[in-house]
Amino acid sequence: MAKRVAVIGAGVSGLSSIKCCLDEDLEPTCFERSNDIGGLWKFTESSKDGMTRVYRSLVTNVCKEMSCYSDFPYREDYPNFMSQEKFWNYLQEFAEHFDLLKYIQFKTTVCSVTKRPDFSKTGQWDVVTETEGKQERAVFDAVMVCTGYFPNPRLPLESFPGESFLLPFSFFFFWLYFVVTVVLFFYCVLLSTRTGTWVIGRYSDGGYPFSMMITRRCYNFIAQVLPSCFLNWIGERRMNKRFNHENYGLSITKGKKSKFIVNDELPTCILCGTVTMKTSVKEFTETSAVFEDGTVEENIDSVIFTTGYTFSFPFLEEPLKSLCKKKLFLYNLERATLAIIGLIGLKGSILAGTELQARWATRVFKGLCEIPPAQKLMAEATEKEQLIKRGVMTDPSEDKLDYIPYMDELAACIGAKPNIPLLFLKDPRLAWEVFFGPCTSYQYRLMGPGTWDGARNAILTQWDRTLKPLKTRIVPDSSKPFSMLPYLKAWGAPVLLACLLLIYKSPFLKLVRDRLQDRIPPYLASIWQR
Repeated sequence: MAKRVAVIGAGVSGLSSIKCCLDEDLEPTCFERSNDIGGLWKFTESSKDGMTRVYRSLVTNVCKEMSCYSDFPYREDYPNFMSQEKFWNYLQEFAEHFDLLKYIQFKTTVCSVTKRPDFSKTGQWDVVTETEGKQERAVFDAVMVCTGYFPNPRLPLESFPGESFLLPFSFFFFWLYFVVTVVLFFYCVLLSTRTGTWVIGRYSDGGYPFSMMITRRCYNFIAQVLPSCFLNWIGERRMNKRFNHENYGLSITKGKKSKFIVNDELPTCILCGTVTMKTSVKEFTETSAVFEDGTVEENIDSVIFTTGYTFSFPFLEEPLKSLCKKKLFLYNLERATLAIIGLIGLKGSILAGTELQARWATRVFKGLCEIPPAQKLMAEATEKEQLIKRGVMTDPSEDKLDYIPYMDELAACIGAKPNIPLLFLKDPRLAWEVFFGPCTSYQYRLMGPGTWDGARNAILTQWDRTLKPLKTRIVPDSSKPFSMLPYLKAWGAPVLLACLLLIYKSPFLKLVRDRLQDRIPPYLASIWQR
C-alpha cells in the first residue's frame, strides 16, 4: 500500500508536492483552506481570510523560461513576464494536465499536526482538519507543509516611538509576491529606505530577459574561482552603467549588506519627480513624517508598508513549532517524515526551487534518499549558531541563496544533477546550451530519477519560446550575411576567461614556471609569481 502524505496548501509549492508524491507512487491528500488553487497567486478583491494575496496589476520579476515547472513549459505565446492572471492560468493548466485537482480538499483548514504515540517507530502523524465547521482526524505517514514564505504581512508598528499611530490617516500593507517599491497611482510618493538598494531591470543588453542572461553555469564557474570583491566591483559598475545609484539616492549605505530589487519604473519615476527618495522614518506626528536626517514632510495622507512577511506554523505542536521557525525542523525528528517546502530565499525562481525540494523530500519519505544522522545535523547547526553570535560568520538565513549552487546541491541528492563532461561527450550541442546557456529547470530532468523525455527539446527551443511573443510584427528580412561576431561578443569573454583560469590551475603551467624560475631576473620573477 502506498504511503499516505498530507500536503498543506495548494499554491505553487503544494501543486508540485502533489505531483512529486504521485511520481513516487505515494498517496497525497492536499488540504487547502480557500476555494481554489494558486495560494497567494489567486486574486481576490479582499482578503477576509487573512491570507496574503497578489494585486491584479502585478507582473512577475522572473521570466517564464526561468520560472516554470521542470517538465511543463509555458505555452510559447505567453509573454516573458506575466501578469497575475497569466501566471494563475499556468498553474491551472499544470494542475489539469497532471490531474491534480482530485487530490485537493478545498475549504479545509488544518487545525493540528501532531506526532502519534509510536512516532519514533512509525514516523506517523495525526492530522486534524476542519471543513465547514466539521472536524476530522486522519493518520498520515508523512507531511509536507506548503504554506509558503509570505503568509502574514510584517507591520513594524513597534519601530516608531510614542503614540505615533493614533493618527487620522490610513495605513496599508501591500499584499504581493515580489518586492514593490513604487506606487504609481499616487500623485506623489516619498520612498523611505534604511539601506538603499541596487535596482535591476527585467531586460538586459539586447532586450533579452535579464534572468536568462545572467543565470548560467559558465558564470557560476567563474564566480567560484574569482575573488568576490572583484565580482562585486564588476557588478556594481554594470548596474551603475544603467543609471548612477548614488545620484538617484539609491546607493547602499556604507557597512550595510547589498540588496537587490527588480523594477523598471523606479528610475523614471525619480527622474519625473513622482517619487522622492528619503532616509528611514524616525517617527510620525498627526499629519507629518519625521525622517532620520531631520527633514519633515507635512500633509501625509497614507502610509504604505512594504516591510516583508512573517511565517508561522500554528498547527504544529511545541517544541516543533519553534524549531521550524528557526529552520531546524528536520534536525530534531527521530523520523524524517516532515518537510517544509518553499521556506527559502533564492536568487532565482522560487517555483523551480520548491519543485526540486519536493522531488527530494518525497524520495526521502520513500526511503530512496538518506539524510545525515540527526545528531550530526544538530551539532553542525549549534556550531554555526555560535559562530554567528560571535560574529565570525554572517547568518545565511538572512541572505538569499545563490540559485545554481542550491539547485545543484538538491539535484545531486536525488541523482538529477547534469553531468556536464559526459554531456559534452554524448551530446555536444545540448552540453553547450546547458553550460553556456540559461540554467533553466529543464536541466534537472535530463538524467536520474524523474527523467523527462522532452527535457532536451525544451532546452534547445527555450529561446524560440522567449522570442515568439515578441514576433507580432513581421519585419522584412534584411538578408545580411551570417556573422559570428554576435556569438563572439556574447561568449568570447567568458570562454576566454574560463580557459585562462583552467590553464592557470594546470600542472603544465606550474612546471614551466618552475623551470624558468632560475632564468628570470629577480624583479621579473616577483611579477611572474603574482
